[in-house]
Amino acid sequence: MHRSPLRNRPAALLVLIGAAIAPLAASAEIRDGTVKIGVLSDFSGPFADQVGKGSFVGAELAVEDFAKESGGLKVEVIFADHQNKPDVGLGIARRWIDEEHVDAIVDLANSAVGLAVNALIAEKNKTMLASATATSDLTGKACQPTTVQWTLDTWALGSAIGRAITEKGGASWYFISFEYALGKALQRDATAAIEKAGGKVVGSLSHPLGVTDFSSYLLQAQSSGAKVIALADTGADAINAIRQAREFGIVGKDTTLAALFLQISDIAAIGPANARGLLLSEAFYWDLNDASRAFAKRFAERMDGKMPTEDQAGAYSETLAYLRAVKAAQTTDGDKVVAEMKKAPIDDSLFGHVVIRPDGRATHAMYVFQVKAPEASQGRYDLYDLVDTIPPERAFRPLEDGGCPLVK
Repeated sequence: MHRSPLRNRPAALLVLIGAAIAPLAASAEIRDGTVKIGVLSDFSGPFADQVGKGSFVGAELAVEDFAKESGGLKVEVIFADHQNKPDVGLGIARRWIDEEHVDAIVDLANSAVGLAVNALIAEKNKTMLASATATSDLTGKACQPTTVQWTLDTWALGSAIGRAITEKGGASWYFISFEYALGKALQRDATAAIEKAGGKVVGSLSHPLGVTDFSSYLLQAQSSGAKVIALADTGADAINAIRQAREFGIVGKDTTLAALFLQISDIAAIGPANARGLLLSEAFYWDLNDASRAFAKRFAERMDGKMPTEDQAGAYSETLAYLRAVKAAQTTDGDKVVAEMKKAPIDDSLFGHVVIRPDGRATHAMYVFQVKAPEASQGRYDLYDLVDTIPPERAFRPLEDGGCPLVK
């Protein structure tokens, strides 16, 4: 199939993958022997480099790999831009399900969008593959039997960085946070880890999505006297804040900047000169092992040389796991497919040993990386040194602590 740049594609794209053998007979369980997946993401806003086209490519690669084992089951993939607006995302999801017969929705970057769609997916008994929804509420009070949260969440990110920096002497913290669901969850979950490690939070500010001038926020944080200024945001907002913190000389011997939710696309945009020394936690790094490098090579061929983010890798792995579960269960009913995904551990090429818990949390290793100094980097995406590997049993919130009603 000819692949033109995504910006030149229509707002929905069909990828039809079939095996060379005779297709399965259509059944009431799998409509016309075809599974339809929608990638609902930010394709034009502040998170587009983290997800967007790359998440679509990740899902596309998963569909192509599944074709080798599909037994004739066909898969269609479409995409849409939710514009980081919950009402827009919910409207697209409803139309996809009611009119276009979409069986599963993947990605869902932006926690407010993800939480809104989560309830609809449960109502319609479809499947939500939350490969980029960060709020830990998705496997807590908002958990559903039709949702699997892959890749990361705010508890994992906040715990890793909050604990690591506090234990290195960062005893007092000040938060600059998104004012919507992601920022609130990041700040809440990081605060718990900081206080558990013996630190304290001395203040916080919240800001809307899409801020370009962080001067007033940074100066207020500096005046608090906190040893650590924590950014509970991500994407273009975090990039702007980090650049301006360096420009104003706020980061130095007495003040540490903690970025709770950065991905490699953000570090590449900031550049190692501005990001050097930053600690960050991720679930995936393209240069971690042979399997991650092989996937990154395939991905980069379709992404003008860009390396995959953890969210884009998550879209690949969660889509592939979902399709295998559909084939095994012979249905696209969301509760049955997710139950199938939870049956046994998954040996995933990118995330390693994965177990999907009763609350829908996919557990796997998380990593703490430090951004290399410019002179140590061998290329645009050679950016991280591995500092710590957090095993699955410590990487995510304990099952009993989330408040998920599915957990007995």
